[in-house]
Amino acid sequence: MDTQKYRAFVLAVDLGSFSAAAEELMFTPSGVSHMASAVEDEVGLTLLRRGRNGVALTSSGEQMMPMIRNLVRSEEAVKQQASAISGLASGSVTIGAYSSIASQWLPGIIKEFREKYPGISIRLLEGVRDEIEQWMADGRLDFCMFSYREGTDLEWIPLKDDPMYVAVSKSHPFADRSSVRPEDCAGQPFIMPGRDHDPDVVDLLKRFSVDVDIEYTTIENYSAISMVECGLGISIMNELITKGFRSDTVLVPFDPPQRINLGIGIRSMKAASPAARGLIRFIRDKFSA
Repeated sequence: MDTQKYRAFVLAVDLGSFSAAAEELMFTPSGVSHMASAVEDEVGLTLLRRGRNGVALTSSGEQMMPMIRNLVRSEEAVKQQASAISGLASGSVTIGAYSSIASQWLPGIIKEFREKYPGISIRLLEGVRDEIEQWMADGRLDFCMFSYREGTDLEWIPLKDDPMYVAVSKSHPFADRSSVRPEDCAGQPFIMPGRDHDPDVVDLLKRFSVDVDIEYTTIENYSAISMVECGLGISIMNELITKGFRSDTVLVPFDPPQRINLGIGIRSMKAASPAARGLIRFIRDKFSA
């Protein structure tokens, strides 16, 4: 079955324009536009709104998109399974991950994996938790890497516990302490990362019934670190976030110690493509070695 036009359609939607999709597929924008039109002709519906700023799904497109993604994914799974049976490693995998995982863990892992399996392409999308969960729900991702939360409907593969700290400037009274109780953060000027709602931080504060005075919010944790360093407030973050970021920020451990579990979330390991399963096993083996 030829699903090339459906692949082009999905990529144009994900990237927001025919030009961006054409660049990745090495086609012309008009070629991608023609393939998207062919999809609409085939299903008999107008699926895209076209404008100067790119393309977006119509209401009909939003209803059809999950099925179109499944169609593309099914053909990819057939190709990958055939490759696995014949002993050839090929396919593609799309991962969604926290920026800390994407910058600290995945570059080396992807490099080693691609050296071993050069026929498998890997696409990485960075985002905050809400974005990653939405991408999983939309079917954009084969699997994701973030922190565990109770009640998730994803299969969970734990990789590593990561300690949580209070981040303060060198001049802050907490800087000379060996530990800080969660309750000590109450009333402190607070910098909240994760677009005003970092779930790991919010869960910790709720667990200890701590109300903080949120003075600033940031998209990136690295922005929060810089603001803490300048004495604009305190923040809470896990250790991995701070790796590779040079600053005068002081990380003070909690008493009792607090941590999050970082790992892999996937809809179904059994139903995953051979390439996705292979990459997941590769990642898991790296952390169990």
